[in-house]
Amino acid sequence: MNARLVGSGSDTVVLAHGYGTDQSVWDKILPDLARHHRVLAFDWIFSGAVKDQDMFDPVKYSSLDAFADDLIALMEEVKPGPSVYINSEGYEGGFDISEVEQLLSSIESDFHSWASSFAPLGVDPNDPPSVTKFQNCLKRMRPETALSVAKLIFLGDQRDMLDKVTVPCTFVQTTNDFVVPNSVPGFMAKKIKGKSTVEVIEADGHFPQLTAHLQLLEVLRDVPGFDL
Repeated sequence: MNARLVGSGSDTVVLAHGYGTDQSVWDKILPDLARHHRVLAFDWIFSGAVKDQDMFDPVKYSSLDAFADDLIALMEEVKPGPSVYINSEGYEGGFDISEVEQLLSSIESDFHSWASSFAPLGVDPNDPPSVTKFQNCLKRMRPETALSVAKLIFLGDQRDMLDKVTVPCTFVQTTNDFVVPNSVPGFMAKKIKGKSTVEVIEADGHFPQLTAHLQLLEVLRDVPGFDL
């Protein structure tokens, strides 16, 4: 999983990237985080940054449980102590079923063309370097892996898990996210059992750590118990 642990502090920030990216998506905020915390960054098994892409088993990883097991195993190996988990991926119905079917069909028929067209939708098109970074990360994935994980994400429904979440959560949403509608964080915050807040960043795209990293750091500074 290409795990790396940097920085120092009594607690650990765990950075988990989302679909189509790798741990480099956190590069803009990692130095600030590492000044006050230990930071654990890694690549999910589906990432194009994983050297041996044969390690991805589409049967095993047809459930989110397998990814959870990988993260638990990594945490047990690293033994990070008290941790804050930051995840860059969330999906709760930004597309209707016909749009999802079209998206999956496009990935299956011509993955690289789809990646080229999807990148500026997922990232602020007014930030060409970030669009290029996302596009390059996306295209590093094996097409068959990209399709398998896309099916898991876009056809999955994890809403019944929300009321099992008891830890405090801060949901960060941009004002214009093509992938996740603005109603989603509020819905999730109401459903989970832990104390939760919703923070909105004035930015476009699904990746504020790329296109609005200073604003994201400001949000993190206000998270209770999270020092920067």
